[in-house]
Amino acid sequence: MTQLDMIGFDADDTLWHTEYLYKEAQASFLHLLSHYHPPEQIAAKLYETEVKNLQHFGYGIKSYVLSMIETAIELSDKQVTGRDIQVLLDIGREMLSADVQLLDGVAETIQQLAGTHALMMITKGDLFEQESKINRSGIERNFRHVEVLSDKSQAAYEVLLTRYKLAPARFLMVGNSLRSDVWPVLNLGAWAAYIPYQATWAHELSEEPSTTQPRYYRLGNLGQLAGLIEQIEASA
Repeated sequence: MTQLDMIGFDADDTLWHTEYLYKEAQASFLHLLSHYHPPEQIAAKLYETEVKNLQHFGYGIKSYVLSMIETAIELSDKQVTGRDIQVLLDIGREMLSADVQLLDGVAETIQQLAGTHALMMITKGDLFEQESKINRSGIERNFRHVEVLSDKSQAAYEVLLTRYKLAPARFLMVGNSLRSDVWPVLNLGAWAAYIPYQATWAHELSEEPSTTQPRYYRLGNLGQLAGLIEQIEASA
């Protein structure tokens, strides 16, 4: 009998690259509005608008495009042109249709672990956007369950664990966000493996748990996960 009944995986920037799309979109946005304000002011206003709009539009590319449009209207004092708005819509379409690029070692690691444990993909954001990426990823068949949440709060994880009849002490969550993938599950008494990505949206940043925190581990890459799971299983 294994120590872990289920291993959960974040998707964006844990299984496949996503943040680079937002970085490229932001660079285009700053250039588009460069004749109105300095780039630092534009970036700060865009972030402020993004966070404000989370309660209305949620997470994802569509929400980001709406925030870019709103920011452009405000910073241009409503002088932004229809042509500029079209540019922002086109940026959104390009982001949504971008190839799904798996991180190094993901395909091999997921296939290996699927042979020994039940896997669940737990992502958040727009349902259409996430389902499209999942279906195009080529690894979805390795996951016993896939859940797309509007947000990854402690309450949301608690609902998931209850739904699948999982004891927190027998659940491991793997992800790149301290705010969404680590703290909520640790607070429930589950295991968490934090794998930092090369760039993280400011809203997902949080204080890292102490290395003495029970059931918390920091890994350098996903390839180290199999060894960690062996360690956890050996502690049973």
